Amino acid sequence: MAEGNPLYDTYSRAPMRFERGEGVWLITEDGERYLDFAAGVAVNSLGHAHPHLVETLKAQAEKLWHVSNLYQSPGQEKLSGRLTEATFADKVFFTNSGAEALECAIKTARRYHYSRGHPEKFHIITFEGAFHGRTIATIAAGGQQKYIDGFGPKAAGFDQVPFEDMDALKAAITDATAAILLEPVQGEGGLRSFSTEFLKAVRTLCDEHGLLLILDEVQSGVGRTGSLFAHQKVGITPDIMAVAKGIGGGFPMGACLATAEAASGMVAGTHGSTYGGNPLAMAVGNAVLDIVLADGFLDHVRDVALVFRQGLASLKDRFPDVIEEIRGEGLMIGIKAKVPAGDLLQSIRDQKLLGVMAGDNVVRLLPPLVTTAEEAREGLARLEKAAETLHATNLR
Repeated sequence: MAEGNPLYDTYSRAPMRFERGEGVWLITEDGERYLDFAAGVAVNSLGHAHPHLVETLKAQAEKLWHVSNLYQSPGQEKLSGRLTEATFADKVFFTNSGAEALECAIKTARRYHYSRGHPEKFHIITFEGAFHGRTIATIAAGGQQKYIDGFGPKAAGFDQVPFEDMDALKAAITDATAAILLEPVQGEGGLRSFSTEFLKAVRTLCDEHGLLLILDEVQSGVGRTGSLFAHQKVGITPDIMAVAKGIGGGFPMGACLATAEAASGMVAGTHGSTYGGNPLAMAVGNAVLDIVLADGFLDHVRDVALVFRQGLASLKDRFPDVIEEIRGEGLMIGIKAKVPAGDLLQSIRDQKLLGVMAGDNVVRLLPPLVTTAEEAREGLARLEKAAETLHATNLR
């Protein structure tokens, strides 16, 4: 038996050990309290130990954990009905993760064209800076070489173009193109938002060429940007959408949503999941929607986001040698740093505030959607101290 840590060495973990959480706070084993604006990378949408989620999970745990998809599922029927009522979609497939939701989306798009007699249409166009997951297909879709290297030939059928480059996008469309896939707001890619004009033009392009539009709202969905889904405030609708992270509030679950037409090729036997849509996940997903769909909840998200925007704009003006740009939408916030982003993240952690790294030298702030204005101001005060420390270092 090998000595040392038996875990795979695939994570560079910070030396922090959390024992419990309370709302927007995480508490370490030795009792230190951290303001959690990482939220498990946008997963803990309702913070930690939310009473409604806890009670719902406890109640379901005493009934059924797992029965498989061999039988009808009341929990799936209820949650899928609520999701389709609140979105463009007619059909839902439940998964355990965002990567699985994207896999389902990719298969749905390819199968759509196959079922119509066009098996050659399997290519999907994606954009530089994208992150769609860690499976063999989704690392190919994301296109970042650091995730592809060492895992054999890149999965075929993914064509990448520069971010928001319409000429390149049009040039990439061929007779083999099935769909266009994008994140309305790139998360891992540095909180870059596609413009409203570009997204509308992409929707039009898909309609003109008979392509399916797939949106990856794994990180931007379920209220994170101030709308239930980011595309809704743009005024477009996708044909297929991948959802995860916030929909489970911390419980592992995801979903692929589609129009009836887009999902028409996905007949019995074409796709499946052992755990996807299990009773525990469905109970928690429904509990999350109880909160997020309640009157006034998204108004609250937008109000708190405004507090952040105003505070961050002030910090950018006061510390231009530390903060270059504020990005993102709603409570999906990116701070593009002038200093190395790792230094900014460490300085933030030193103030017992948690954030997340992203590409393009960006630190993400992804507060729970239940964050209050007072808690937002507390986070801004800690960020100010972190920026002051880095500013003072720059002056030396």
